[in-house]
Amino acid sequence: MGEYRCPGGDQTGQVATTAGPGLNGSSGRAAQTGLLAASYIVPETFAPSLTPRSWVDQGIVTGLATSLDYLLTTLTTGGLDALAAAAVAALPRAARGSLLARDPAPALAVDLAVASAGIAAVAGLTRRPDESVARGAVRQGAWRATRTGLCGLVLTGLDAGVQVIGQRTGRSVGWIRYIPPAVPAGLALAVLRDRIERAPTEPTDRALVSPAPLQSVAASAMVVGALAGFAALDHVVAEAVGAALARVLPGGEKAWRLVGNAAFLGLVTAAGSTLFTRIVHGLEAGATAYEPLLAASVPPGWVGPTISGAPESRVPWATLGREGRRHAFSHVRPVPFERRPPGVPDLSIPTVMGGPARAAPIQVYVGLDSAAGSQARVDLAIAELDRTKAWDRSLLVLISPTGTGYVNYCAMAAIEYLTLGDVATVTLQYSKRPSPLSLGRIGAAREQNRLLLLRVVERLRAVAPERRPRVVLFGESLGAHTSQDVLLHWGTLGPEALGVDRALWIGTPYGSGWMRQVTGPPRPDVDPDLIGMFNDFDQYAALPPERRARLRYVMISHDNDGVTKFGPDLVVNRPRWLEPGRPPVQDVTGASPRGVPPSMRWRPLTSFLQTMIDMKNAQTPGAYRAYAHDYRPDLARFIRAVFALPASEEQMARIEDALIARETVRERLLAGQKTEPSPHAPEPAPSGRSRGLPRWRRRERESA
Repeated sequence: MGEYRCPGGDQTGQVATTAGPGLNGSSGRAAQTGLLAASYIVPETFAPSLTPRSWVDQGIVTGLATSLDYLLTTLTTGGLDALAAAAVAALPRAARGSLLARDPAPALAVDLAVASAGIAAVAGLTRRPDESVARGAVRQGAWRATRTGLCGLVLTGLDAGVQVIGQRTGRSVGWIRYIPPAVPAGLALAVLRDRIERAPTEPTDRALVSPAPLQSVAASAMVVGALAGFAALDHVVAEAVGAALARVLPGGEKAWRLVGNAAFLGLVTAAGSTLFTRIVHGLEAGATAYEPLLAASVPPGWVGPTISGAPESRVPWATLGREGRRHAFSHVRPVPFERRPPGVPDLSIPTVMGGPARAAPIQVYVGLDSAAGSQARVDLAIAELDRTKAWDRSLLVLISPTGTGYVNYCAMAAIEYLTLGDVATVTLQYSKRPSPLSLGRIGAAREQNRLLLLRVVERLRAVAPERRPRVVLFGESLGAHTSQDVLLHWGTLGPEALGVDRALWIGTPYGSGWMRQVTGPPRPDVDPDLIGMFNDFDQYAALPPERRARLRYVMISHDNDGVTKFGPDLVVNRPRWLEPGRPPVQDVTGASPRGVPPSMRWRPLTSFLQTMIDMKNAQTPGAYRAYAHDYRPDLARFIRAVFALPASEEQMARIEDALIARETVRERLLAGQKTEPSPHAPEPAPSGRSRGLPRWRRRERESA
């Protein structure tokens, strides 16, 4: 669809060009096709997803989605144009001047053929549950070709319409170059598609929609502009390098431009790598630095002899790192602590549980700097378990921390309260970086956790069966992934064979292979009655009693937690959680909402980018509530049920109140703030409090 004569234009036959479908050459046609395709997906990028997005987030999603779609479409169009040119060249010389060889006939024929073949291929490659990425990629390739061909046909129709308008009005239509028709056409088609797909009664969750559309559009324009500037700079560098090398070396300038492209990308990569290394080094330095509260020397009595880092411990305090020291400081006291700072309430085991502790909790924590190599760290952990006589406890919890080494304080306190201190926990750090930057450490963490578990199994063989502690697993976020990776390809047979009695994982990332194996299609090594995944405790409690009694390995994964949903295969495959006909979103008092917004549909690129932003936002610290990647309020009741730890409803309510108080006080202490009592800080309920929900849940229900 190259040049055309404006019927009402210059009588001398001057050719008029536009920025619309009649733009000269294949590059103009490719650009217009890309604009049409990119405009078509703009409205869908504003659709609600798992969590609310800021206008900056929305700008990133819209800008990246449209830019990538434009790039892919123009590349595909260029290939189709080359195919059309080859088809014309293959015609006999006598036929090249015929109507079939005139623009736009070859491109139109190729668009029709590609669109038809693509539709047939997509229809033949029907979606299958949990299909392979390769099959999905082939279908997406066919869909991309189909979409590009259909966009080309639409542009052909627009071109014809422009010429008809010119013929009917007798005026020049060159003004269209200032208003590319592909943009309004793409937006109009998107609105039409949404009207067809959206059910008349389908609700829209306004709380999840971007609150500032104009600012979002401006932010997306900045993203597009930045990408365009990067591409332009790459073009300038490539042109300059190509011209310079062509003057002094054999070969054409076009070939040497590739060297310029490679040089530019190499410089950008080197600069990015240097910046990344500096950032990581800064993060790791911060992960080992002392804090005002937890300095090089800790006040006497703050860390007891059963805690790693204490004077009696084999693990030096200095090697624990920031998260290890916080973990040691946050243990539950077996007796009231007399050296409490002013304003810190007594949250010891006797005060919260209404009875004496059975023992002082044991917390073994081996930092990344505590020993060189996985073998040495495991040896040190076993030595700490020996020193503290952990084998005599009734429960042994093997914990895999997050990337920074963080262990959930609420989970640990709940376990120590529920066991009355008769518990030993052991944690091995494998990284000092945030979890997204620790993905390269998953393999090392898996081997370290596997070695620890095997050493524990070996030691327990020497303990009489009636005296052996029950072994359970716990992990959060990347810690859940690295804990489950020990069992990869073993299904539910793995933990049973290794003597793991129970397991609780929270916020398991989508990348966990074991999680997908045990929750996917039936496998001979998976007993579905042993495994369960839940959004909230009420969902777990609604199971029949006999089903709950069989459960051993439980995952808590909020339906709006992007960490549990985001994966690279979102680009080519529709996940099960976005299947049509899924249950509607259901609000649960005091818990994260169930379900996925009905207006969130799977779209290549768009769903990938939206869920990536959801993953980022899910990890943003916030108020103490069960939402997205925050599982703190969920933990106490899940731990009691999954680990089979007895406690009355009154004790559970007191534990839940104590956990809120502990979080409030801990945050103030670590921030270096004064610890005077806050009028909003919850205190443990009196021992005579009646049974029922904890105060924080009752307040939410009353306010609702």
